[in-house]
Amino acid sequence: MSRKKKDPIELFHSGQLVKVSAPMVRYSKLAFRTLVRKYNCDLCYTPMIVAADFVRSEKARDSEFTTNQGDCPLIVQFAANDARLLSDAARIVCPYANGIDINCGCPQRWAMADGYGACLINKPELVQDMVKQVRNQVENPRFSVSIKIRIHDDLARTVDLCRKAEATGVSWITVHGRTVEERHQPVHYEAIKIIKENMSIPVIANGDIRSLKEAEKVCHITGTDGVMVARGLLANPAMFAGYEETPLKCIWDWVDLALELGTPYMCFHQHLMYMMEKITSRQEKRVFNALSSTSAVLDYLTDHYGM
Repeated sequence: MSRKKKDPIELFHSGQLVKVSAPMVRYSKLAFRTLVRKYNCDLCYTPMIVAADFVRSEKARDSEFTTNQGDCPLIVQFAANDARLLSDAARIVCPYANGIDINCGCPQRWAMADGYGACLINKPELVQDMVKQVRNQVENPRFSVSIKIRIHDDLARTVDLCRKAEATGVSWITVHGRTVEERHQPVHYEAIKIIKENMSIPVIANGDIRSLKEAEKVCHITGTDGVMVARGLLANPAMFAGYEETPLKCIWDWVDLALELGTPYMCFHQHLMYMMEKITSRQEKRVFNALSSTSAVLDYLTDHYGM
């Protein structure tokens, strides 16, 4: 498979709002990326992959990373805390992706304990070192290297981190507008705005965006170049095309793509549960969520929604 044609950096120079599907463990895999691309998503991320495992194990590479010709532009997100391992991982994916992203935002305990994810926002020199190494090792100058971060309580520290990353050659920065401790508290869009004002590279806003209208509003408030969405797209993969809730066509598109690409049943069913959350009654949910085979799901959908 040859190098991907579309250049994500060019997306940010289009003057349009860049609509991005977030890295989501278990969920942002090839079939789902293919689905959201059908509904106006401009740029997709893989789930977070631990770089050390990816480099050391062929089995990890095969299970964690699948792509195809239409899956672009594509960013592979890595959890890493070692510049050498990260640059090795970047070299492996370079022919099949448009760039890599360093996860500096995952607040899960295991990630922080292993020195990955959000603890990196307190290690700007390590982040700089990782960015430099990837830049030195990957020959393609158009290959992007980005970071996804959370914010500090003291925003000056976040601005400092972003400036250092920019000086080292980061292509863009995605900011989840919450601190490491915050989960469901309101997103600090004002903080994202301040970061954006201090940068000359593109900035993507992330956190609690559930519709295209909200995405446009967040861009307006923050002045950012794009928005990244996770749960909003799980609930409605057609969100970026302006649908307020998942249209039936999108549900059937998911069925077709998942079957075509061999999506495991658990994942296939889980996505449908998210998509149908808003359009089904409690009773219907009870029945649908208890189904245990692809054929049962297909029968249910045909009976209730027709082809």
